[in-house]
Amino acid sequence: MKDNQIQKAKQLIHHASNIIITCHKGPDGDAIGSTMALYFYLKKLDKNAQVIVPNDFPDFLKWIPESDSILIYDKNIEEANRQIEKADLLFSLDYNALHRTGMMQEALEKASGDFIMIDHHQQPDDYAIVTYSDTSICSTCQMVYHFIDALGDLTLIDQNIAQCIYTGIMTDTGSFRFRSTTSTTHRVIANLIDTGIDNAKIHQNVYDSNSYNRLQLLGKSLNNLKVIPELNTAYITLSAKEQRQFNAQKGDTEGVVNYALSLKGIKLAVIFKEDANENLIKMSFRSKGNFSVNEFARTHFNGGGHTNAAGAVSDLPFEDTIAKFISILPTYQKELS
Repeated sequence: MKDNQIQKAKQLIHHASNIIITCHKGPDGDAIGSTMALYFYLKKLDKNAQVIVPNDFPDFLKWIPESDSILIYDKNIEEANRQIEKADLLFSLDYNALHRTGMMQEALEKASGDFIMIDHHQQPDDYAIVTYSDTSICSTCQMVYHFIDALGDLTLIDQNIAQCIYTGIMTDTGSFRFRSTTSTTHRVIANLIDTGIDNAKIHQNVYDSNSYNRLQLLGKSLNNLKVIPELNTAYITLSAKEQRQFNAQKGDTEGVVNYALSLKGIKLAVIFKEDANENLIKMSFRSKGNFSVNEFARTHFNGGGHTNAAGAVSDLPFEDTIAKFISILPTYQKELS
């Protein structure tokens, strides 16, 4: 962060009476970890802070301290709108465009408070007074750590804050194996562990708490795996019927696309999930090397994200969405071969 941004952020926080912390729709480990880490930090500054998320988050994140205090927008619209309206400072964490908040978008656009954005996705919108954007950093949680450091409050990071930040970094780096994991990331992790957190227990809480149905759904996903060898591409499909068959819960398919990417020689992997409630097809893209799924998703499916990890949605029928994806691939034969 630049010095003028740091000073402006300090002023905004100092003068704020009511602070709202928000994240993107479909909160993941980095979204919940970063919002709750900032929440605990602001509480240490004796600030009135509230985390509001667009919709519910996975059960494997509900062990996080005070996560039951999170206000879920689509279940508490009236109360959430009231709090957003009275806020004089709002944080955008782990997203950089208001449409990423789904149903919350309209309320946030009408908000009279100032915005501070902390995010690591590409091409941020210009709506925040302070924008801390860095696509080279592995997670928003690591950015929250640097944000607290820049404000001169590193000594305020206790075990609650450390657990939250560790969770987001761990989940967004695939347990520290993605190329975005830098030496700085490991130094941050070391400092978090030095607060006394149980890093093994955090990993267990997130990754070793599967339900029987979730593992059955994983089996079905892998059974649906298809490979296009000449284009070094693999994809997984999950229909709404298949998800109902195994009583799929929020977060049950998180990370499944990485199994497709783990195949030898595969450079591009996708999972297609039919969402009957929203009448949409949700897609998660992963890639290896320099193939940008961010650009691919933006160009063809109005999505986006990072170079090697992105998301998108399609309003075409399930089979038509898959067919469209397959029809596009030959134009990228050179990049994928």
